Amino acid sequence: MKPTIGFIGLGLMGGPMASNLVKAGFPVTVWNRTASKAESLVKQGAKLAANPRAVALQADVLITIVSDPAALEEVLWGANGAIEGLRRGSLYIDSSTVSPDLARRVAKVCANRGVEFLDAPVTGGNWGAEKGELLYMIGGDAKAFDRAKPVLDVLGKKFFLLGPNGAGQTVKLGMNLLLALQVDAFAEALALVTASGVPAEKLMEVMQSSMARSGVLDVKAPMMVKGEFPASFPLRLMHKDVRLALELARDKGVTLPCGAAAYATYSAVLDSSKDDPDFSAVARFWKT
Repeated sequence: MKPTIGFIGLGLMGGPMASNLVKAGFPVTVWNRTASKAESLVKQGAKLAANPRAVALQADVLITIVSDPAALEEVLWGANGAIEGLRRGSLYIDSSTVSPDLARRVAKVCANRGVEFLDAPVTGGNWGAEKGELLYMIGGDAKAFDRAKPVLDVLGKKFFLLGPNGAGQTVKLGMNLLLALQVDAFAEALALVTASGVPAEKLMEVMQSSMARSGVLDVKAPMMVKGEFPASFPLRLMHKDVRLALELARDKGVTLPCGAAAYATYSAVLDSSKDDPDFSAVARFWKT
């Protein structure tokens, strides 16, 4: 018998992830703040719960993936929160991107309830979620990871067990800081080149044949050259992740001058956006 999965958070990433679990034959119970986002999953065979606590009560394995720390705290400790529904002996996997301190706080509460916990943020964009090819950065112990692996294998293709609880979130923030800086740097170079009268495509052509090439720019540079920004990872979430990285840096006494500058640029674009674009829309900073 496959374990019953509880899944909370059916957004750009969570919806496809939950769908893949249903398709793989797992019994899945879902909840989302906007209930209409669960309709397609219910048609596929998932059950819809009334609140987060009801999801946790039915789950052998609970998975959450929500937008930010405040949303996770509300799901766990708000009215009818999931924490009170977690059963002794169950496993909880959080794939949101939050602070390492919050991950450790959740781990402590879970341990007191006899629940195993992994902080397991992901990367790979919505296409990775749809294909079941996400990359996982995991904090927790090896026993919990081994137990989670049959479920995670449906959702991802690469898994890194990085240390105790909080380590997954720490590495995720470091990685997203790097991605934010790479895209911001290309946007700056693009503005400089085009202002000088050289077509944007020429910069991209040279970059992709040089040491400046990177995986993220292979995907994002064409979007930036075209000025089209359909969201695979929204700017608002990258803005949040850079903020969390800066907060962690302040806590550890580490100065991040490039990160602080990029955060100001992302903030300006976010404040002026009328839509919900991909984070590559940071290129709009030089269009205003």
